[in-house]
Amino acid sequence: MIHSASKVGAGIGRCLGILAVLAGLSGCASTSFPPAPPTAAEAEYNYVIGPGDMVDIVVWRNQELSKSVPVRPDGKITTPLVEDLPAQGKDASTLARDIEKALGKFIRDPIVTVVVTTFVGPYSEQVRVVGEATKPQTLSYVQKMTLLDVMTKVGGITEFADGNSATILRTSEGNKQYSVRLKDLLKRGDVSANVEMRPGDVLIIPQSWF
Repeated sequence: MIHSASKVGAGIGRCLGILAVLAGLSGCASTSFPPAPPTAAEAEYNYVIGPGDMVDIVVWRNQELSKSVPVRPDGKITTPLVEDLPAQGKDASTLARDIEKALGKFIRDPIVTVVVTTFVGPYSEQVRVVGEATKPQTLSYVQKMTLLDVMTKVGGITEFADGNSATILRTSEGNKQYSVRLKDLLKRGDVSANVEMRPGDVLIIPQSWF
């Protein structure tokens, strides 16, 4: 009997321990984040080139040196007379100046124009949507991109989503987290819930527990 009682006592202890853990998790889940600011885009934003982009390189008066080339997975490009030139992390104007400098070893006073024609962007600039989106995916950032733009591209939220508990993880601000009201925006048409995104944002859509 004493042995049996000790087992019951141990079982109760384990149950109390589990309840304590669940209570702790519940407290974490209820942690509130400040609402996302309605405006976030930078006025001076310039598109940054990344792997997978296609760039048109035009060298004035040198058609044989003008070419459309992809940015390789290593972030570099290869053009006539110029091999393995880093392109990732640069805007079009900066890359054009770098190409001019490289071509200056072969031709006199080259004038180069670079136009990005296919947009992917570097990993750090992409917007990611995870969780209970209809089509979770990674998107290329576009200046003035809003939460509604993002949700249109991913097809909205699933029936299991807790839309008003969604958050934006803003990597550009040291992984600061903001709350957003997806349900109000998508289901009720509340445009006040629409906010601007920033490069590198991660939209996290949790599952509803009820």
